[in-house]
Amino acid sequence: MRNKVLVAAGIVFVIAMGTYMLAGTNDSKETGKSESVETDVQSVKMDTQGLKQMVRSYSMRTAKAESASISSTQLMVKESDGKSATYALPADEFFVSIAPYLNQTHPCATHSLTGCQGEMTEEKFNISVKDADGKVIMDNETVKSQPNGFIDLWLPRDQTYQVTIEHDGKQAESEISTFEKDDTCVTTMQLG
Repeated sequence: MRNKVLVAAGIVFVIAMGTYMLAGTNDSKETGKSESVETDVQSVKMDTQGLKQMVRSYSMRTAKAESASISSTQLMVKESDGKSATYALPADEFFVSIAPYLNQTHPCATHSLTGCQGEMTEEKFNISVKDADGKVIMDNETVKSQPNGFIDLWLPRDQTYQVTIEHDGKQAESEISTFEKDDTCVTTMQLG
């Protein structure tokens, strides 16, 4: 008798759950609305200097997060506690990170400040950057790659540039652009 009661209770439970789930599905179909999962992403405003310092801290590996990546329009940070935040990039400046290399590289489009690793860490390079009109943005400036092997640059937006990188007598040249959908991670500049 006890087994029959348990089986009957189980059947009633399954029917009730099925009806509840089916009713929820029908409601969203009838109204044309889809259910959305709330995310814990916070949009944070920050001044340009503070934002650049935050990006530098992640690049230098002095700031920690589960992940931090930077697109053409925003910095996205996910903390180890699961909280996420986005920070809008300056309207007039574009972030690009370049990893010059000799032997090893990786494919990349959106730069991961916490994940991307270049081959040539903490090395000195001479960099020249000219825009499409020949205007010099950087003239053979000596810069040091960061612990992640990348060189971070903030360039004026919506332009095309010729970038030349030199190291120990070897050179790489590439054209990069800073339009809204452009990549922020350049891993194709092999020194030769």
